[in-house]
Amino acid sequence: MKTAKDYLEAANAEVPRIPLAEAIVRHAKGGAVFVDVRDSAAVAKTGSIAGAERVPRGFLEFAADDATQYHNPAFQKDAEIYLVCGAGGQAALAGKTLLEMGFAKVYNLGGFGDWKAGGGPTED
Repeated sequence: MKTAKDYLEAANAEVPRIPLAEAIVRHAKGGAVFVDVRDSAAVAKTGSIAGAERVPRGFLEFAADDATQYHNPAFQKDAEIYLVCGAGGQAALAGKTLLEMGFAKVYNLGGFGDWKAGGGPTED
């Protein structure tokens, strides 16, 4: 039987954690997709990464699958996708899911609080 720790360890082994400074530079260059996988209450409370797609982790598979009516066109198989959550765990798990769905360039930014404290651009 698998535990939450098992799932998280597997996700962290597959989804690269990108350093904050590198993620901020990548954001400034444009062209990449930043995705906040926290629920709407968390985003409403703290804001999000400027320009980020807001796709709760529980809805990710539907938004990422171009065969569903809920597909978000920002999710393209060749896109660079940078995921953020509250602390990094949900972003890692979401990243593993995207890799399994055929996305090749998926990265874990960690927690939004770190992004904000590090000077990453934000919006309400």
